[in-house]
Amino acid sequence: MTEPGSASPVAIGELGKRVLSGIVLAALAIGTAVFGGWTFVLLWTVAALGVFWEWWAMARGATLARSNVAMLAVGAVALLFVAAAAGSGAFAIALVPLAAGAIAAGVLAAPGQRAWGAAGVLYSGSVVLAPVLLRRDGELGLVAILFLFAVVWATDILGYVVGRAVGGPKLAARISPNKTWSGTCGGAFAAVAAGVAVMGGAGAGVLMATACVALVLSIVSQAGDLIESAIKRRFGVKDASHVIPGHGGLMDRLDGFLAATGVAALVGLARGGVDACARGFLLW
Repeated sequence: MTEPGSASPVAIGELGKRVLSGIVLAALAIGTAVFGGWTFVLLWTVAALGVFWEWWAMARGATLARSNVAMLAVGAVALLFVAAAAGSGAFAIALVPLAAGAIAAGVLAAPGQRAWGAAGVLYSGSVVLAPVLLRRDGELGLVAILFLFAVVWATDILGYVVGRAVGGPKLAARISPNKTWSGTCGGAFAAVAAGVAVMGGAGAGVLMATACVALVLSIVSQAGDLIESAIKRRFGVKDASHVIPGHGGLMDRLDGFLAATGVAALVGLARGGVDACARGFLLW
C-alpha cells in the first residue's frame, strides 16, 4: 500500500518514462544541431513525416478509406521533396512541392476533410523548412537553434513546475484545462533567462534585445501549444499519438517549438534573407 502523501508506483513509472524520453530526445536534437548538414535535415524530415502521419490519423478518425491513404502517400512524398530541396539550400524550390502537396492532399482527402488535409501538409512542411533554414546560417545558425531549444524547453518545464506549484486562474480552460496564468508567467521568465544565457555564452546579441526576443518567442510557443490543444479537442483525442513514452505524440512535443521556429524563420527571412536568417531574428 502507498502511504499518504507518497507518489504511487504507476506515477513514478510514468514520470521516469517522461524524463528518460525527454533526455534522449534532447540529446538527439542537440547532437544533430551540432553536426548540422544532412544529419540535421534527416532528423527534421523524420519529424515532419511523423507529424503528418499523426495529423492524418486524427483527421481521418475511424475511417480508413482509399482517399485517406492516398492523401497520406501524396503528402509524404511531397514532404520528402521539400526536405531534399531545403537540405540542398533551394528553399524557393522547396515551396513548389509544398504547395503542390497541399493542393493534392486537399483534393484527395475525404469530403469534409479537404481543408484539414491541405493544412496538414503545410503544417508538417514547416517542421523541416523552418529549422533547416535557420541552421543554414553559417555564422549564427547553431546558436539560433540552441537559443530556440533553450527558450521553448524552459517555457515548457518551468511553466509546468510553476503552474503545478502555484496554481491559480486558468489560462484557457476550455482549450487546455491544466494551463494557468502562473505557469505561463513562470515559463516566460524562465525562457528569458535561458535565452539570455545562451546568447551570453555565444558572445552575441544585446541583453535587452535578446530578452525581448526570448519573451516574444515564449509567448508564441505557448500559443502554439494552445493551438495544437484546440486541434486535438476538435478531433476528440487526448494525445496526437503514443510514439514517445510518457509524452504522447510528436505533435504534442513539438507544438511550441514549431510555432516559435516558424515565427523566428519568417522574421529572419524578412530581416536577413535566406543566407542570414538566424542573424535576422537574433540580432537587433
